[in-house]
Amino acid sequence: MRDYTKIVAWKKADDLTVGVYEATRSFPKDEIYSLTSQLRRAAYSVPANIVEGSSRESLKDYLHFLHIARGSLSETRYFIHLAGRLGYLDIIQQRTLTEASEETLRILAGLIRSVEKEAGVVSRTLARVTSFLALSCGMVLR
Repeated sequence: MRDYTKIVAWKKADDLTVGVYEATRSFPKDEIYSLTSQLRRAAYSVPANIVEGSSRESLKDYLHFLHIARGSLSETRYFIHLAGRLGYLDIIQQRTLTEASEETLRILAGLIRSVEKEAGVVSRTLARVTSFLALSCGMVLR
């Protein structure tokens, strides 16, 4: 199990989520069950999926949740764009949230690449050990 509080991608996603909540407080009240809710849910899904993945034992499961987090981050980025186009975010808020989402995406993408590399090494090592054991058993049986 990994300590999610030490994962930089989680920290950035957590900060982005807080920024989204602060910015959406001023959204029109008639958006509370639509864009406000959608943007908030997409935003908090990012750090939540990093947390869930970090508690998984296998690298494959971890990667699965990191990919879900990346998808939620893409959704968050679109909703920030939409809120800006609708005039719900001023240019400074939109730029700040967009930059935070881009930084989060870069860091999350790096984490995904790193875990994918690690998973590849683990898979190759496991394949080698399994092959060695199979060959060893074959030699013993002769």
